[in-house]
Amino acid sequence: MAMQGELLRSLRKKPITLRYPFERVAPPEGFRGKHNWNAEKCIGCGICVRDCPSFAIEMIGKGLTAEFKVYLDRCTFCGQCEESCPKGAIKLTTEYELAAYTRDQLIQEWKRPPKSESTT
Repeated sequence: MAMQGELLRSLRKKPITLRYPFERVAPPEGFRGKHNWNAEKCIGCGICVRDCPSFAIEMIGKGLTAEFKVYLDRCTFCGQCEESCPKGAIKLTTEYELAAYTRDQLIQEWKRPPKSESTT
């Protein structure tokens, strides 16, 4: 009898879950999602690479010509790279939909845009 009462009570309630992906929850304040890199602020010091506890950032080259790879499958989204960057070039966004079919799709490549030469 108690089970029937519980069943009737639960039938009158709305579902708690959302109809994802049609309805999305806004991430809470302070949420750490996918990385955003500002090439103009980056000085290529490599502190983010050194401080990453999960070795998710790889630096190719040095200084202002450096390129980076961020392995999202290794990243724990701890925010240490953001905290360590002396120029604030790395920010963790609220983007959380990172599903992929292959591991290669989970690699972010950060390259500086080519400098445009003005023709006179």
